[in-house]
Amino acid sequence: MHGGGGGGTGSKKKATINVIPLIDVIMFLLATFVLFTLSMNKNNGDSVALTEGKSGQDFDPNKAITISLTTEGKMSWNKEPVTWDDFILKLIDYSTTQESPTVLINFDQDAAFGQSMSIMNEIRKAPKPVKVFISTKMPTPK
Repeated sequence: MHGGGGGGTGSKKKATINVIPLIDVIMFLLATFVLFTLSMNKNNGDSVALTEGKSGQDFDPNKAITISLTTEGKMSWNKEPVTWDDFILKLIDYSTTQESPTVLINFDQDAAFGQSMSIMNEIRKAPKPVKVFISTKMPTPK
């Protein structure tokens, strides 16, 4: 027969390796590695042991008091405006008379940091341990 491409018993097909799909897989793995490496954040801080946060604790809002602090620095005790001295006296009285004193702190997002920390310190110094729940007023979208 004329020229041909072997359909006979004596011809063998050569095995070939198709390299293009192999290159595609290697490029995909390389790109994935690069992207993951670039997206990792480097922690520059010291290692610290953090406590596990607990959320979802129930409390009776009728037995809890609410301390609010506005951006202007005005403080209130259950929506009643109070001075710093009145706040301390009320806190001492409340923490000693209640079986399980609970405070809900409602700070405005732009409230003075120093004043809010002073409130937290006074609660911490109360004669009896006080449960504290903190919330902030988020700004309204414009």
